[in-house]
Amino acid sequence: METIPRDEAGRKRRHFRDLLARPSLLVMPGGFSPVYARMAQAAGYESFFLAGSQMSGFLLGVPDSGVLGLRDVVDHARHVAAACEIPILLDADTGFGNAVNVHYAVQEIVRCGVAGLQIEDQEAPKKSGTLGGRRCIAMGEAVGKIRAAVAARDEIDPFFVIAARCDAIGADGISFAEVVERCVAYGEAGADLVWLNAVETRDQLAQVCRATPRPVLCNWWSSTEPWPSLEEYAALGARVALFPTIASMGGLQGAWDLLNDFRAHGPQAQAAWRKRAAASPHGAADYRRFTGHDRVAALERDFVASFEKSES
Repeated sequence: METIPRDEAGRKRRHFRDLLARPSLLVMPGGFSPVYARMAQAAGYESFFLAGSQMSGFLLGVPDSGVLGLRDVVDHARHVAAACEIPILLDADTGFGNAVNVHYAVQEIVRCGVAGLQIEDQEAPKKSGTLGGRRCIAMGEAVGKIRAAVAARDEIDPFFVIAARCDAIGADGISFAEVVERCVAYGEAGADLVWLNAVETRDQLAQVCRATPRPVLCNWWSSTEPWPSLEEYAALGARVALFPTIASMGGLQGAWDLLNDFRAHGPQAQAAWRKRAAASPHGAADYRRFTGHDRVAALERDFVASFEKSES
């Protein structure tokens, strides 16, 4: 399988570990494509999350229900990792099976060039990590999968980051005391990062951060409390504040608005859209820049022209 050069992958992994080790909060946007990862880099973000829900939706047109396979994820992640200079954290769902499957999946993913992956403790086939009906596997089975992931990683590149995601908040039959217990156990099993998924209250986040022996990543999903500020995330103890769908959902809404405006008003709608983009305080998003047109032009100058000359 084609891979990103080992030294480049290693640089990104070491940098990702440095980001997790520092005391300040890491703000991580997410999406599904190489272009969004490049946009995040250009906007000044230090890492990017390749979200399973967004790969399912935007690549396959299906919900986040375990339809993505290992090959889908590895092949797409390779393109994203190769397209940008910042570390990529990859959503590997449940690890595509039991601990044996996890061991194989982790080694395939390590070879594709991303800086880390997350494995969640849901039953397979999984459900959306933020909607109802989730069921989690037994804690002991989840710990075994994390240990298998760590062992598989260590055989290839110990700098690669393993994140253990706890989906137990809101899952059937699980108390918050068990949520804390799971997060602690996952850290003790060797995970480099513990992801507390779908946090509903500030107290939940603070409790897990106090108890867990590893850095904690969280994404907010509360209908009762307003979203914390970035300063609050840091004060509550989080090391990473994840916004897993922000890039792709922003693009989705923009496309929906423009398509409907165009349907109603025709080319005038597109002209108005171009004017709004040009007037943005951030400038218009440069498609050619984010898809590497300058690089292709340079290759054509260096090699295509010289080949044509040699043939004439």
